[in-house]
Amino acid sequence: MSLTLEEVEHIASLARLELTAEEKERYRQQLSAILDYARRLQEVDTTGIPPTSSVLPARSRLREDRVEPSLTPAELLRNAPHAEKDQFRVPPVIE
Repeated sequence: MSLTLEEVEHIASLARLELTAEEKERYRQQLSAILDYARRLQEVDTTGIPPTSSVLPARSRLREDRVEPSLTPAELLRNAPHAEKDQFRVPPVIE
């Protein structure tokens, strides 16, 4: 797909770029080549190939869930500047 200079100028205006005539011609050629390559990729037969989100094998680096003793409310609130009814007391955010 070959882009016109008008299309390149439109793209440049959307990107707020000021291009010289030489840059417009160079970008027209480069963008046309990119679009041609994308068109060629669309022609590749991918029937039978499942969609993937990654080419790397899926591995979970998370640890196993296990039940462990946790802190008591008193231990959690020990360093809190303000606590009330086993909860942290914070100043209001919305007035």
